[in-house]
Amino acid sequence: MRKVAVVGCGGSGKSHLARELGALLGVPVTHLDAVFYDGTWNELPMAEFAKVQRGLVAESAWVIDGNYNSTLQIRLEACDTVVLMDVSTPAALWGIFSRQIRHGAGHQGNGVHNRIHWGVIKYVATYRRTMRPRVMAKIEEFAAGHATVVLLTSRRHTRQWLRQVAAEDS
Repeated sequence: MRKVAVVGCGGSGKSHLARELGALLGVPVTHLDAVFYDGTWNELPMAEFAKVQRGLVAESAWVIDGNYNSTLQIRLEACDTVVLMDVSTPAALWGIFSRQIRHGAGHQGNGVHNRIHWGVIKYVATYRRTMRPRVMAKIEEFAAGHATVVLLTSRRHTRQWLRQVAAEDS
C-alpha cells in the first residue's frame, strides 16, 4: 500500500484517516481541499486542479483525500488502494458539525477546511443517494482491476482497520 486514494462524503473522516494512514505508511498526505481552495475560498481552475493531481499521482508514494468526482479518475487509475469512507448520513452530518465545533471555521492547515452552508449540508445529506453511486461506478471502472478497495462503514471500523494496517506494517 503505497498509493492510496481516500474518498467519501464530507464529514466521514477522510482527512483524519489520511493523516493517520500517511503517518503509518510514512508517505506524504495531500488534502485536495487545500489544493482546490486558497485562503479566501477561491477555487483553482479545474484544468489546473487536474494538472496538479496528475503531478501528485506520478510520485512513488502518497495518500490523497478528497472526492472531487470530476477528477477522481486521475487518482483511481494511479492508486494501488482505494479507501471509501462509507459512513451513514447521520454520522457524516455529525462529522461536519462536530468538526466545526472542534476546529472552527476556515482553513486549519491540517486538512481541515470548514465552511458550513446550506449547499454543504445538502451535499452531505444527499450524498448516499446521489453521489455515492457515481463514486462506486468510477471505482469499479477505473480501479477495480488493479487496486484493493477498502470500504469503511463507521469510525469504529476505521479505527480497527488502522490498527490492522499498523500491525501489518510493523
